[in-house]
Amino acid sequence: MIRVIIVALIVVVYLILSIPVIFVEWLIGKKNPRLRDQQCLAMIQWVFRVILKISGVKLTVKGRDNIPADQAVLYVGNHRSYFDILAGYVSVPSLMGFVAKKEMEKIPLLSTWMKLVNCLFLDRENVKEGLKTILQGINQIKNGISVWIFPEGTRNESENVLELLPFKEGSLKMAEKSGCPVVPVAMTGTAEVFERHLPFIRPSHVIIEFGKPFIIKELEPEYRKFPGAYTEMRIKQMLSAQLEERKRA
Repeated sequence: MIRVIIVALIVVVYLILSIPVIFVEWLIGKKNPRLRDQQCLAMIQWVFRVILKISGVKLTVKGRDNIPADQAVLYVGNHRSYFDILAGYVSVPSLMGFVAKKEMEKIPLLSTWMKLVNCLFLDRENVKEGLKTILQGINQIKNGISVWIFPEGTRNESENVLELLPFKEGSLKMAEKSGCPVVPVAMTGTAEVFERHLPFIRPSHVIIEFGKPFIIKELEPEYRKFPGAYTEMRIKQMLSAQLEERKRA
């Protein structure tokens, strides 16, 4: 329980003490939005690393060299825990924002920081608003800021890591319309940090693996029509390999 208390205190204290920082970054963003984005990402990465360390997370990152260095991408990953976001942010090499549910935008200060690190808010119940979010994501990618999306739509609570929720085909529209590479991402070990034994936080070995990127229009015709299903297949392959690796360890 002590880990939960410490992590909660870190989050609350950071959000409160960062209020002046938010104002400063807002001023910086008026003249240099890129610098603001870089500084905000660096601060959030530092806080997340502290939280991961206190939580007892051992993080193994694989395939980082698969991430294109010269352009923004669409990261597509499986989703089992809130710690997916922490692991994702500390592992990426450049600017990136997650696609989050619309309800998160109502949380004071937290939503402000989410916007500062380029998160997008998706209303799953409103098609028109959902289309606006996709267009925002396309514009963000064209401006050199990657986007990370969870096509399952919500956290998968299945005990079997390989039992993914159906991938929503529309979730890859940002990559399809912008022409950016899709980077499949497979993560294991995050649910074991918190969700598997609420309300406790326990140590876990988290593996995050970035697969080889692909461009949707360059896929074979049978895959090009259903890129979500293709990405799901790729992620399952990586998850299966991670599980085998864990068994041998």
